[in-house]
Amino acid sequence: MDLLFALKAAVLGVIEGITEFLPVSSTGHLIIFSNLLKFYNNADKDYVDMFNMVIQLGAILAVVVLYRAKIIDTIQNLFPGKKTVLAKSGIYFWTMILISCIPAGIIGIKYNDFIKEKLFNPLVVACALFIGGIWMIYAESKLRINDNRSLSDTPIKPWQALVVGLFQVLSIIPGMSRSASTIIGGWVAGFSTVAAAEYSFFLAIPVMFGQSLLNILEMRAKLSIMEWASLAIGFVVSFIVALIVIDSFLNYLKKKPMKIFAVYRMIFAFIVLALGAFGLFIPI
Repeated sequence: MDLLFALKAAVLGVIEGITEFLPVSSTGHLIIFSNLLKFYNNADKDYVDMFNMVIQLGAILAVVVLYRAKIIDTIQNLFPGKKTVLAKSGIYFWTMILISCIPAGIIGIKYNDFIKEKLFNPLVVACALFIGGIWMIYAESKLRINDNRSLSDTPIKPWQALVVGLFQVLSIIPGMSRSASTIIGGWVAGFSTVAAAEYSFFLAIPVMFGQSLLNILEMRAKLSIMEWASLAIGFVVSFIVALIVIDSFLNYLKKKPMKIFAVYRMIFAFIVLALGAFGLFIPI
């Protein structure tokens, strides 16, 4: 086993676990750090792009574990007339999630090759991080609802699910952040910050499972044993780190604004552009 390759996979797993649920774009961070770590020296671009997508599933699995009671509740009370802690029935809740998935699903599937070829690079990520940071500051000042209602206390209507789904389309651009886009979409739909963040967590489950499955099916015949091993390492590490991050992020949102993440995004964008100017990125 190439120990350096495995170590790089573990580092990327830590980065994924930390950034998946923060509004800073985990995909953008993975693109940048996989480049800086010269992960491309160990594998081709198609594998690295697939790796960066699939290890996100490890972080999403952390949501399934932490929210397993509520997820099981929606399954046990699936049919209409059986109220769950999240909605009037399990089928209603997952229908709202499905509605939110449709816009990004349509665009993502149709333009998947274009997105990977043209947008998965540090320059696009840096620009999206900076623009998204400005957008976050503006949106929070105008739209944030300052209460701590959870998703369990927030009735979800179809139009609200669609609004969040339309905002999620923006996250197709690496660097924009699925978390930031859906939380802002939640604000527009009238959700509290905590409810919007929790809805974003649940929304990530079908989105990331679908994207990861498609990527694995596309690449499975080409993967070496070492590549499968690095994928497993990144997956497990991102899962463990995300378990720690999720509760901390929700507790933070209950007390403080998201402005700090916006400022971080803009500073990080300048650092990425500076590193690019000095030629520290691998041309891909």
